[in-house]
Amino acid sequence: MADDSAATPPSIDGNVLVAKSLARLGVTHMFGVVGIPVTSLASRAMALGIRFIAFHNEQSAGYAASAYGYLTGRPGILLTVSGPGCVHGLAGLSNAWANTWPMVLISGSCDQRDVGRGDFQELDQVEAVKSFSKLSEKAKDVREIPNCVARVLDRAVEGRPGGCYLDLPSDVLRQKISESEADNLVAEIVVSRKQELSLDSLRSEIESAVSLLRKAERPLIVFGKGAAYSRAEDELKKLVELTGIPFLPTPMGKGLLPDTHELSATAARSLAIGKCDVALVVGARLNWLLHFGESPKWSKDVKFVLVDVSEEEIQLRKPHLGIVGDAKTVIGLLNRGIKDDPFCLGKSDPWVESISKKAKENGEKMEIQLAKDVVPFNFLTPMRIIRDAILAVQGPSPVVVSEGANTMDVGRSVLVQKESRTRLDAGTWGTMGVGLGYCIAAAVASPDRLVVAVEGDSGFGFSAMEVETLVRYNLSVVVIVFNNGGVYGGDRRSPEEICGPYKEDPAPTSFVPNAGYHKLIEAFGGKGYIVETPDELKSALSESFAARKPAVVNVIIDPFAGAESGRLQHKN
Repeated sequence: MADDSAATPPSIDGNVLVAKSLARLGVTHMFGVVGIPVTSLASRAMALGIRFIAFHNEQSAGYAASAYGYLTGRPGILLTVSGPGCVHGLAGLSNAWANTWPMVLISGSCDQRDVGRGDFQELDQVEAVKSFSKLSEKAKDVREIPNCVARVLDRAVEGRPGGCYLDLPSDVLRQKISESEADNLVAEIVVSRKQELSLDSLRSEIESAVSLLRKAERPLIVFGKGAAYSRAEDELKKLVELTGIPFLPTPMGKGLLPDTHELSATAARSLAIGKCDVALVVGARLNWLLHFGESPKWSKDVKFVLVDVSEEEIQLRKPHLGIVGDAKTVIGLLNRGIKDDPFCLGKSDPWVESISKKAKENGEKMEIQLAKDVVPFNFLTPMRIIRDAILAVQGPSPVVVSEGANTMDVGRSVLVQKESRTRLDAGTWGTMGVGLGYCIAAAVASPDRLVVAVEGDSGFGFSAMEVETLVRYNLSVVVIVFNNGGVYGGDRRSPEEICGPYKEDPAPTSFVPNAGYHKLIEAFGGKGYIVETPDELKSALSESFAARKPAVVNVIIDPFAGAESGRLQHKN
Protein backbone atom coordinates (compact mmCIF):
# COMPACT_ATOMS: atom_id res chain seq x y z
CA MET A 1 0.00 0.00 0.00
CA ALA A 2 1.35 3.46 -0.95
CA ASP A 3 2.33 5.99 1.69
CA ASP A 4 -0.05 8.91 1.07
CA SER A 5 1.94 11.20 3.40
CA ALA A 6 4.90 11.11 1.04
CA ALA A 7 2.80 12.82 -1.63
CA THR A 8 1.73 15.66 0.67
CA PRO A 9 3.89 18.76 0.12
CA PRO A 10 5.39 20.33 3.25
CA SER A 11 3.23 23.09 4.71
CA ILE A 12 3.72 25.96 7.14
CA ASP A 13 1.27 28.03 9.18
CA GLY A 14 0.80 31.78 9.55
CA ASN A 15 3.27 32.02 12.45
CA VAL A 16 6.09 30.74 10.28
CA LEU A 17 5.07 32.96 7.38
CA VAL A 18 5.14 36.07 9.57
CA ALA A 19 8.59 35.11 10.84
CA LYS A 20 9.85 34.43 7.31
CA SER A 21 8.51 37.78 6.11
CA LEU A 22 10.15 39.69 8.97
CA ALA A 23 13.47 37.94 8.40
CA ARG A 24 13.27 38.55 4.64
CA LEU A 25 12.80 42.27 5.31
CA GLY A 26 15.84 42.53 7.55
CA VAL A 27 14.32 42.39 11.03
CA THR A 28 16.91 41.14 13.51
CA HIS A 29 15.30 41.89 16.89
CA MET A 30 11.85 41.77 18.46
CA PHE A 31 10.62 42.80 21.88
CA GLY A 32 7.48 41.67 23.63
CA VAL A 33 5.43 39.53 25.97
CA VAL A 34 4.14 36.23 24.58
CA GLY A 35 0.97 34.25 25.18
CA ILE A 36 -2.07 33.12 23.21
CA PRO A 37 -1.99 33.42 20.20
CA VAL A 38 1.57 34.62 19.47
CA THR A 39 3.89 32.33 21.44
CA SER A 40 4.65 30.19 18.41
CA LEU A 41 5.35 33.30 16.33
CA ALA A 42 8.09 34.38 18.76
CA SER A 43 9.63 30.89 18.75
CA ARG A 44 9.53 30.67 14.96
CA ALA A 45 11.16 34.08 14.65
CA MET A 46 13.98 32.98 16.94
CA ALA A 47 14.48 29.83 14.87
CA LEU A 48 14.97 32.03 11.81
CA GLY A 49 17.66 34.14 13.47
CA ILE A 50 15.61 36.97 14.96
CA ARG A 51 16.54 37.69 18.56
CA PHE A 52 13.42 37.89 20.73
CA ILE A 53 13.78 39.84 23.98
CA ALA A 54 11.01 38.76 26.36
CA PHE A 55 9.81 41.32 28.91
CA HIS A 56 7.56 41.25 31.96
CA ASN A 57 5.36 44.09 30.76
CA GLU A 58 4.29 45.26 27.30
CA GLN A 59 4.79 48.91 28.26
CA SER A 60 8.51 48.44 28.85
CA ALA A 61 8.82 46.23 25.78
CA GLY A 62 7.10 48.93 23.73
CA TYR A 63 9.41 51.62 25.01
CA ALA A 64 12.32 49.36 24.06
CA ALA A 65 10.96 48.86 20.55
CA SER A 66 10.47 52.61 20.04
CA ALA A 67 13.99 53.45 21.25
CA TYR A 68 15.47 50.64 19.13
CA GLY A 69 13.89 52.27 16.09
CA TYR A 70 15.57 55.57 16.95
CA LEU A 71 18.96 54.04 17.66
CA THR A 72 19.13 51.82 14.57
CA GLY A 73 17.00 53.66 12.00
CA ARG A 74 15.02 50.43 11.48
CA PRO A 75 11.53 49.84 12.89
CA GLY A 76 11.52 48.39 16.38
CA ILE A 77 9.14 45.43 16.57
CA LEU A 78 6.81 44.90 19.55
CA LEU A 79 4.88 41.62 19.77
CA THR A 80 1.89 41.36 22.11
CA VAL A 81 -1.12 39.18 22.75
CA SER A 82 -4.60 40.41 21.95
CA GLY A 83 -6.86 42.77 23.90
CA PRO A 84 -5.11 44.00 27.04
CA GLY A 85 -1.71 43.10 25.58
CA CYS A 86 -2.36 45.39 22.65
CA VAL A 87 -3.63 48.13 24.97
CA HIS A 88 -0.50 47.89 27.10
CA GLY A 89 1.54 48.07 23.90
CA LEU A 90 -0.06 51.41 23.07
CA ALA A 91 2.36 53.02 25.54
CA GLY A 92 5.25 52.18 23.23
CA LEU A 93 3.34 52.97 20.04
CA SER A 94 2.27 56.37 21.34
CA ASN A 95 5.84 57.06 22.46
CA ALA A 96 7.04 56.31 18.92
CA TRP A 97 4.34 58.64 17.57
CA ALA A 98 5.28 61.48 19.94
CA ASN A 99 9.02 61.18 19.29
CA THR A 100 8.64 60.31 15.57
CA TRP A 101 10.55 57.02 15.82
CA PRO A 102 9.91 54.01 13.58
CA MET A 103 8.15 51.12 15.29
CA VAL A 104 5.68 48.36 14.46
CA LEU A 105 3.26 46.92 16.99
CA ILE A 106 2.21 43.37 16.07
CA SER A 107 -0.67 41.93 18.06
CA GLY A 108 -2.61 38.72 17.89
CA SER A 109 -6.39 39.05 17.84
CA CYS A 110 -9.43 36.82 18.20
CA ASP A 111 -10.76 34.48 15.48
CA GLN A 112 -12.49 36.46 12.76
CA ARG A 113 -15.59 34.28 12.95
CA ASP A 114 -16.01 35.19 16.64
CA VAL A 115 -15.79 38.97 16.30
CA GLY A 116 -18.68 40.61 18.14
CA ARG A 117 -19.47 37.51 20.21
CA GLY A 118 -17.36 38.34 23.25
CA ASP A 119 -14.40 36.13 22.37
CA PHE A 120 -11.35 35.79 24.61
CA GLN A 121 -9.58 39.18 24.84
CA GLU A 122 -11.70 40.51 21.97
CA LEU A 123 -11.06 44.12 20.97
CA ASP A 124 -11.27 46.14 17.77
CA GLN A 125 -7.54 46.71 17.89
CA VAL A 126 -7.29 48.49 14.56
CA GLU A 127 -9.65 51.12 15.94
CA ALA A 128 -7.87 51.22 19.31
CA VAL A 129 -4.48 52.11 17.80
CA LYS A 130 -5.79 54.65 15.28
CA SER A 131 -4.61 57.79 17.10
CA PHE A 132 -1.00 56.64 17.18
CA SER A 133 -0.55 54.59 14.01
CA LYS A 134 0.58 55.89 10.64
CA LEU A 135 -0.79 52.73 9.00
CA SER A 136 -2.77 49.79 10.36
CA GLU A 137 -3.01 46.51 8.50
CA LYS A 138 -5.06 43.41 9.29
CA ALA A 139 -4.12 40.16 7.60
CA LYS A 140 -7.47 38.49 6.86
CA ASP A 141 -5.92 35.49 5.13
CA VAL A 142 -2.56 33.78 5.53
CA ARG A 143 -1.57 34.75 1.98
CA GLU A 144 -1.88 38.45 2.83
CA ILE A 145 0.76 38.25 5.56
CA PRO A 146 3.97 39.00 3.59
CA ASN A 147 2.79 42.21 1.97
CA CYS A 148 1.03 43.36 5.17
CA VAL A 149 4.35 42.97 6.97
CA ALA A 150 6.17 44.83 4.19
CA ARG A 151 3.71 47.73 4.17
CA VAL A 152 3.87 48.46 7.90
CA LEU A 153 7.66 48.19 8.01
CA ASP A 154 7.98 50.49 5.01
CA ARG A 155 5.49 53.08 6.24
CA ALA A 156 7.13 53.26 9.68
CA VAL A 157 10.28 54.79 8.15
CA GLU A 158 8.66 56.69 5.28
CA GLY A 159 8.66 60.49 5.57
CA ARG A 160 8.34 61.42 9.22
CA PRO A 161 9.02 58.15 11.09
CA GLY A 162 6.42 56.77 13.45
CA GLY A 163 4.49 53.75 14.62
CA CYS A 164 2.45 51.31 12.56
CA TYR A 165 0.24 48.38 13.53
CA LEU A 166 -0.23 44.84 12.23
CA ASP A 167 -3.22 42.78 13.39
CA LEU A 168 -2.94 38.98 13.18
CA PRO A 169 -6.16 37.06 13.89
CA SER A 170 -5.76 33.69 15.57
CA ASP A 171 -7.36 31.83 12.68
CA VAL A 172 -4.93 33.41 10.19
CA LEU A 173 -1.97 32.34 12.32
CA ARG A 174 -3.30 28.76 12.29
CA GLN A 175 -3.97 28.67 8.55
CA LYS A 176 -1.57 26.58 6.50
CA ILE A 177 -0.21 26.81 2.98
CA SER A 178 2.44 24.83 1.18
CA GLU A 179 6.01 25.77 1.94
CA SER A 180 6.72 26.40 -1.73
CA GLU A 181 3.80 28.84 -2.01
CA ALA A 182 4.95 30.58 1.15
CA ASP A 183 8.47 30.96 -0.19
CA ASN A 184 7.11 32.44 -3.42
CA LEU A 185 4.97 34.94 -1.48
CA VAL A 186 7.94 36.02 0.60
CA ALA A 187 10.17 36.32 -2.47
CA GLU A 188 7.58 38.54 -4.17
CA ILE A 189 7.28 41.04 -1.30
CA VAL A 190 6.99 44.53 -2.72
CA VAL A 191 8.90 47.27 -0.92
CA SER A 192 8.52 50.88 -2.02
CA ARG A 193 11.68 52.94 -2.28
CA LYS A 194 12.24 56.47 -1.02
CA GLN A 195 13.51 59.01 -3.52
CA GLU A 196 16.62 60.95 -2.59
CA LEU A 197 16.49 64.73 -2.64
CA SER A 198 18.74 66.53 -5.08
CA LEU A 199 20.21 70.00 -5.12
CA ASP A 200 18.11 70.80 -8.18
CA SER A 201 14.81 70.05 -6.43
CA LEU A 202 15.71 72.30 -3.48
CA ARG A 203 17.98 74.81 -5.17
CA SER A 204 15.89 77.89 -4.37
CA GLU A 205 15.40 76.97 -0.69
CA ILE A 206 19.08 76.06 -0.23
CA GLU A 207 20.22 79.34 -1.78
CA SER A 208 17.81 81.31 0.41
CA ALA A 209 18.99 79.51 3.56
CA VAL A 210 22.65 80.13 2.73
CA SER A 211 21.92 83.81 2.06
CA LEU A 212 20.10 84.21 5.39
CA LEU A 213 22.96 82.61 7.33
CA ARG A 214 25.58 84.67 5.47
CA LYS A 215 23.82 87.99 6.14
CA ALA A 216 22.91 87.21 9.76
CA GLU A 217 24.70 89.10 12.54
CA ARG A 218 23.79 86.59 15.22
CA PRO A 219 23.08 83.20 13.60
CA LEU A 220 22.42 80.03 15.60
CA ILE A 221 22.19 76.37 14.58
CA VAL A 222 19.72 74.31 16.61
CA PHE A 223 19.49 70.55 16.13
CA GLY A 224 17.49 67.78 17.74
CA LYS A 225 16.92 64.06 17.78
CA GLY A 226 15.55 64.19 14.24
CA ALA A 227 19.05 65.10 13.09
CA ALA A 228 20.44 62.32 15.27
CA TYR A 229 18.02 59.81 13.74
CA SER A 230 19.11 61.00 10.29
CA ARG A 231 22.80 60.37 11.10
CA ALA A 232 23.57 63.99 10.27
CA GLU A 233 26.50 64.39 12.70
CA ASP A 234 29.22 64.57 10.02
CA GLU A 235 27.28 67.11 7.95
CA LEU A 236 26.55 69.25 11.03
CA LYS A 237 30.21 69.14 12.08
CA LYS A 238 31.22 70.32 8.64
CA LEU A 239 28.59 73.08 8.65
CA VAL A 240 29.76 74.42 12.01
CA GLU A 241 33.41 74.26 10.95
CA LEU A 242 32.67 75.98 7.62
CA THR A 243 30.65 78.82 9.12
CA GLY A 244 31.83 79.19 12.73
CA ILE A 245 28.18 79.51 13.80
CA PRO A 246 27.39 78.62 17.46
CA PHE A 247 25.09 75.64 17.95
CA LEU A 248 22.50 74.51 20.47
CA PRO A 249 21.38 70.88 20.75
CA THR A 250 18.06 69.85 22.24
CA PRO A 251 18.41 67.34 25.11
CA MET A 252 18.52 64.29 22.82
CA GLY A 253 20.49 66.14 20.17
CA LYS A 254 23.39 66.29 22.63
CA GLY A 255 26.42 64.43 21.31
CA LEU A 256 25.88 65.06 17.61
CA LEU A 257 28.69 67.52 18.21
CA PRO A 258 30.57 67.14 21.50
CA ASP A 259 29.18 69.11 24.44
CA THR A 260 32.77 70.28 24.96
CA HIS A 261 32.98 71.91 21.49
CA GLU A 262 34.10 75.55 21.64
CA LEU A 263 31.02 76.70 19.69
CA SER A 264 28.50 74.90 21.91
CA ALA A 265 25.94 77.36 23.25
CA THR A 266 24.34 74.92 25.70
CA ALA A 267 25.72 76.76 28.74
CA ALA A 268 24.55 80.07 27.25
CA ARG A 269 21.14 78.89 26.09
CA SER A 270 19.07 81.89 27.19
CA LEU A 271 21.45 84.33 25.53
CA ALA A 272 21.68 82.26 22.35
CA ILE A 273 17.96 81.88 21.73
CA GLY A 274 17.08 85.31 23.09
CA LYS A 275 19.46 87.27 20.89
CA CYS A 276 19.93 85.29 17.66
CA ASP A 277 18.53 86.89 14.53
CA VAL A 278 18.55 83.79 12.29
CA ALA A 279 18.05 80.28 13.65
CA LEU A 280 18.63 77.24 11.48
CA VAL A 281 16.56 74.52 13.20
CA VAL A 282 17.37 71.00 12.02
CA GLY A 283 15.42 67.93 13.08
CA ALA A 284 13.83 69.69 16.04
CA ARG A 285 10.26 70.85 16.40
CA LEU A 286 9.36 74.30 17.65
CA ASN A 287 7.28 72.81 20.44
CA TRP A 288 7.42 73.27 24.22
CA LEU A 289 11.04 72.12 24.34
CA LEU A 290 11.98 75.18 22.25
CA HIS A 291 9.32 77.49 23.73
CA PHE A 292 7.31 77.27 20.50
CA GLY A 293 9.81 79.63 18.86
CA GLU A 294 8.05 82.56 20.47
CA SER A 295 8.99 85.61 22.53
CA PRO A 296 9.91 86.36 25.23
CA LYS A 297 12.34 83.40 25.17
CA TRP A 298 13.14 84.10 21.51
CA SER A 299 13.51 87.49 19.90
CA LYS A 300 10.26 88.51 18.25
CA ASP A 301 12.25 89.35 15.10
CA VAL A 302 14.15 86.06 14.77
CA LYS A 303 13.97 84.40 11.35
CA PHE A 304 13.60 80.63 11.54
CA VAL A 305 14.92 78.34 8.83
CA LEU A 306 13.19 75.06 9.64
CA VAL A 307 14.46 71.77 8.18
CA ASP A 308 12.02 68.90 8.71
CA VAL A 309 10.97 65.73 6.90
CA SER A 310 7.33 66.70 7.41
CA GLU A 311 5.70 69.34 5.26
CA GLU A 312 2.84 69.43 7.76
CA GLU A 313 5.26 70.41 10.54
CA ILE A 314 6.58 73.31 8.49
CA GLN A 315 3.06 74.46 7.63
CA LEU A 316 2.15 74.32 11.33
CA ARG A 317 5.14 76.38 12.52
CA LYS A 318 5.12 78.88 9.62
CA PRO A 319 8.86 79.67 9.69
CA HIS A 320 10.50 82.41 7.63
CA LEU A 321 11.84 79.61 5.42
CA GLY A 322 10.93 75.94 5.45
CA ILE A 323 12.88 73.13 3.78
CA VAL A 324 11.18 69.76 3.54
CA GLY A 325 13.74 67.00 3.60
CA ASP A 326 15.93 64.60 5.51
CA ALA A 327 18.34 66.42 7.84
CA LYS A 328 21.47 64.65 6.63
CA THR A 329 20.65 65.33 2.99
CA VAL A 330 19.62 68.96 3.44
CA ILE A 331 22.64 69.89 5.58
CA GLY A 332 24.86 68.22 2.99
CA LEU A 333 23.29 70.40 0.32
CA LEU A 334 23.74 73.49 2.49
CA ASN A 335 27.43 72.66 2.86
CA ARG A 336 27.77 72.39 -0.90
CA GLY A 337 26.06 75.75 -1.34
CA ILE A 338 28.29 77.44 1.26
CA LYS A 339 31.46 75.89 -0.18
CA ASP A 340 30.79 77.63 -3.50
CA ASP A 341 30.87 81.03 -1.75
CA PRO A 342 32.34 80.47 1.73
CA PHE A 343 31.93 82.61 4.83
CA CYS A 344 32.96 82.03 8.43
CA LEU A 345 32.48 83.83 11.73
CA GLY A 346 35.82 84.13 13.48
CA LYS A 347 36.51 83.64 17.19
CA SER A 348 36.70 87.42 17.52
CA ASP A 349 33.23 87.92 16.05
CA PRO A 350 31.16 89.83 18.67
CA TRP A 351 28.36 87.24 18.59
CA VAL A 352 30.71 84.29 18.99
CA GLU A 353 32.62 86.11 21.73
CA SER A 354 29.44 86.87 23.67
CA ILE A 355 28.27 83.24 23.51
CA SER A 356 31.70 81.93 24.50
CA LYS A 357 32.00 84.38 27.38
CA LYS A 358 28.55 83.56 28.78
CA ALA A 359 29.07 79.82 28.38
CA LYS A 360 32.39 80.04 30.21
CA GLU A 361 30.88 82.10 33.05
CA ASN A 362 27.98 79.72 33.54
CA GLY A 363 30.24 76.69 33.24
CA GLU A 364 32.55 78.04 35.93
CA LYS A 365 29.61 78.72 38.24
CA MET A 366 28.39 75.16 37.76
CA GLU A 367 31.84 73.70 38.40
CA ILE A 368 32.09 75.59 41.70
CA GLN A 369 28.88 73.91 42.83
CA LEU A 370 29.95 70.53 41.49
CA ALA A 371 33.31 70.68 43.25
CA LYS A 372 31.66 70.50 46.68
CA ASP A 373 31.27 67.10 48.31
CA VAL A 374 27.86 67.43 49.95
CA VAL A 375 26.82 64.64 52.34
CA PRO A 376 24.03 63.62 52.76
CA PHE A 377 24.02 63.73 48.98
CA ASN A 378 22.34 66.50 47.04
CA PHE A 379 21.87 65.91 43.30
CA LEU A 380 25.04 67.64 42.13
CA THR A 381 27.67 65.69 44.06
CA PRO A 382 26.73 62.21 42.84
CA MET A 383 26.02 63.53 39.35
CA ARG A 384 29.58 64.92 39.14
CA ILE A 385 31.01 61.57 40.24
CA ILE A 386 28.86 59.77 37.65
CA ARG A 387 29.93 62.23 34.94
CA ASP A 388 33.59 61.68 35.69
CA ALA A 389 33.18 57.89 35.77
CA ILE A 390 31.40 57.87 32.41
CA LEU A 391 34.04 60.10 30.82
CA ALA A 392 36.75 57.73 32.08
CA VAL A 393 35.29 54.72 30.22
CA GLN A 394 37.67 53.55 27.51
CA GLY A 395 36.39 52.78 24.00
CA PRO A 396 32.96 53.78 22.67
CA SER A 397 31.11 56.25 24.87
CA PRO A 398 28.44 54.68 27.08
CA VAL A 399 24.80 55.24 26.23
CA VAL A 400 23.23 57.33 28.99
CA VAL A 401 19.56 56.79 29.80
CA SER A 402 18.19 59.64 31.90
CA GLU A 403 14.79 59.50 33.55
CA GLY A 404 13.16 61.32 36.43
CA ALA A 405 12.33 64.85 37.47
CA ASN A 406 15.26 66.43 39.31
CA THR A 407 17.53 63.58 38.24
CA MET A 408 16.93 64.19 34.54
CA ASP A 409 17.01 67.99 34.84
CA VAL A 410 20.33 68.02 36.70
CA GLY A 411 21.77 65.29 34.50
CA ARG A 412 21.01 67.25 31.37
CA SER A 413 23.23 70.08 32.61
CA VAL A 414 26.01 68.01 34.17
CA LEU A 415 26.47 64.83 32.14
CA VAL A 416 28.61 65.23 29.03
CA GLN A 417 27.78 63.70 25.65
CA LYS A 418 30.60 63.36 23.13
CA GLU A 419 29.07 60.96 20.61
CA SER A 420 25.79 60.92 18.71
CA ARG A 421 22.79 58.94 19.93
CA THR A 422 24.34 58.32 23.35
CA ARG A 423 21.60 60.07 25.32
CA LEU A 424 18.07 58.78 25.78
CA ASP A 425 15.61 60.59 28.03
CA ALA A 426 11.90 61.19 28.57
CA GLY A 427 11.69 62.89 25.18
CA THR A 428 8.99 64.98 23.57
CA TRP A 429 6.23 63.67 25.82
CA GLY A 430 8.26 63.76 29.05
CA THR A 431 7.34 60.10 29.50
CA MET A 432 8.18 58.47 32.82
CA GLY A 433 8.70 54.71 32.85
CA VAL A 434 10.87 54.50 29.73
CA GLY A 435 14.13 53.86 31.57
CA LEU A 436 14.60 50.09 31.70
CA GLY A 437 13.06 49.58 28.26
CA TYR A 438 15.45 52.13 26.79
CA CYS A 439 18.38 50.47 28.58
CA ILE A 440 17.54 47.10 27.07
CA ALA A 441 17.08 48.60 23.59
CA ALA A 442 20.44 50.37 23.80
CA ALA A 443 22.23 47.26 25.05
CA VAL A 444 20.77 45.18 22.24
CA ALA A 445 21.32 47.80 19.51
CA SER A 446 24.88 48.65 20.63
CA PRO A 447 26.34 45.58 22.35
CA ASP A 448 29.82 47.12 22.27
CA ARG A 449 28.73 50.00 24.53
CA LEU A 450 28.14 50.13 28.25
CA VAL A 451 24.66 51.44 29.09
CA VAL A 452 24.32 53.65 32.16
CA ALA A 453 20.88 54.61 33.43
CA VAL A 454 20.64 57.59 35.78
CA GLU A 455 17.15 57.37 37.23
CA GLY A 456 15.02 58.92 39.90
CA ASP A 457 13.42 56.44 42.26
CA SER A 458 9.97 57.29 40.93
CA GLY A 459 11.01 56.77 37.30
CA PHE A 460 12.79 53.53 38.20
CA GLY A 461 9.67 52.19 39.90
CA PHE A 462 7.65 52.17 36.68
CA SER A 463 9.73 49.39 35.16
CA ALA A 464 11.93 48.11 38.00
CA MET A 465 10.95 44.46 37.46
CA GLU A 466 12.77 44.52 34.14
CA VAL A 467 16.06 44.29 36.04
CA GLU A 468 15.34 40.55 35.84
CA THR A 469 15.37 40.92 32.06
CA LEU A 470 18.80 42.56 32.30
CA VAL A 471 20.09 39.59 34.26
CA ARG A 472 18.39 36.97 32.09
CA TYR A 473 20.04 38.31 28.94
CA ASN A 474 23.25 39.33 30.75
CA LEU A 475 23.16 42.85 29.34
CA SER A 476 25.87 45.45 30.01
CA VAL A 477 23.63 47.83 31.92
CA VAL A 478 24.31 49.67 35.17
CA VAL A 479 21.22 51.33 36.67
CA ILE A 480 21.92 54.19 39.08
CA VAL A 481 18.90 55.09 41.22
CA PHE A 482 18.75 58.49 42.92
CA ASN A 483 16.78 57.48 46.00
CA ASN A 484 15.27 60.51 47.71
CA GLY A 485 12.18 58.79 49.04
CA GLY A 486 9.55 59.76 46.54
CA VAL A 487 8.36 61.94 43.69
CA TYR A 488 10.48 65.13 43.92
CA GLY A 489 11.65 63.96 47.36
CA GLY A 490 9.03 62.65 49.74
CA ASP A 491 6.62 64.73 51.81
CA ARG A 492 6.71 68.38 50.72
CA ARG A 493 3.26 69.35 52.02
CA SER A 494 2.63 72.54 53.92
CA PRO A 495 1.03 72.22 57.39
CA GLU A 496 -2.29 73.43 55.97
CA GLU A 497 -2.32 70.50 53.52
CA ILE A 498 -1.92 67.88 56.26
CA CYS A 499 -5.49 67.55 57.45
CA GLY A 500 -8.65 65.55 56.88
CA PRO A 501 -9.54 61.94 57.77
CA TYR A 502 -6.45 60.50 56.01
CA LYS A 503 -3.86 62.96 57.29
CA GLU A 504 -1.88 60.08 58.79
CA ASP A 505 -1.45 58.47 55.36
CA PRO A 506 1.82 59.04 53.49
CA ALA A 507 1.93 62.07 51.21
CA PRO A 508 1.01 61.41 47.56
CA THR A 509 4.66 62.01 46.70
CA SER A 510 6.17 59.75 49.38
CA PHE A 511 7.77 56.31 49.07
CA VAL A 512 9.30 54.09 51.74
CA PRO A 513 12.39 55.98 52.97
CA ASN A 514 15.81 54.52 52.12
CA ALA A 515 14.23 51.68 50.12
CA GLY A 516 16.60 48.83 49.23
CA TYR A 517 16.27 49.03 45.44
CA HIS A 518 19.66 47.36 45.03
CA LYS A 519 18.30 44.19 46.59
CA LEU A 520 15.81 43.73 43.75
CA ILE A 521 18.48 42.85 41.21
CA GLU A 522 20.29 40.68 43.76
CA ALA A 523 17.18 38.49 43.92
CA PHE A 524 17.84 37.52 40.30
CA GLY A 525 21.59 37.10 40.53
CA GLY A 526 22.68 40.60 39.56
CA LYS A 527 24.95 42.91 41.57
CA GLY A 528 23.55 45.52 43.93
CA TYR A 529 25.24 48.42 45.69
CA ILE A 530 23.98 50.90 48.26
CA VAL A 531 26.02 54.10 48.57
CA GLU A 532 25.83 57.18 50.78
CA THR A 533 29.28 58.79 50.39
CA PRO A 534 31.48 59.92 47.49
CA ASP A 535 34.01 57.15 48.08
CA GLU A 536 31.31 54.47 48.16
CA LEU A 537 29.82 55.76 44.91
CA LYS A 538 33.20 55.96 43.18
CA SER A 539 33.99 52.40 44.22
CA ALA A 540 30.60 51.06 43.08
CA LEU A 541 30.87 52.75 39.68
CA SER A 542 34.46 51.63 39.14
CA GLU A 543 33.60 48.02 39.91
CA SER A 544 30.28 47.87 38.02
CA PHE A 545 31.57 49.71 34.93
CA ALA A 546 34.57 47.39 34.72
CA ALA A 547 32.44 44.26 35.12
CA ARG A 548 29.92 45.31 32.44
CA LYS A 549 27.33 43.10 34.09
CA PRO A 550 23.78 43.96 35.18
CA ALA A 551 23.91 46.07 38.33
CA VAL A 552 21.84 48.52 40.38
CA VAL A 553 23.54 51.28 42.36
CA ASN A 554 21.20 52.65 45.03
CA VAL A 555 22.30 56.23 45.78
CA ILE A 556 20.74 57.63 48.94
CA ILE A 557 19.86 61.30 48.41
CA ASP A 558 18.77 63.91 50.94
CA PRO A 559 14.94 63.92 50.55
CA PHE A 560 14.93 67.72 50.77
CA ALA A 561 17.54 68.20 48.03
CA GLY A 562 15.16 68.28 45.07
CA ALA A 563 12.29 70.44 43.91
CA GLU A 564 9.08 69.98 41.95
CA SER A 565 9.92 69.71 38.26
CA GLY A 566 7.75 69.86 35.19
CA ARG A 567 8.58 71.69 32.01
CA LEU A 568 12.26 72.12 31.32
CA GLN A 569 13.60 75.13 33.17
CA HIS A 570 16.76 76.39 31.46
CA LYS A 571 18.49 79.08 33.49
CA ASN A 572 21.70 79.46 31.49
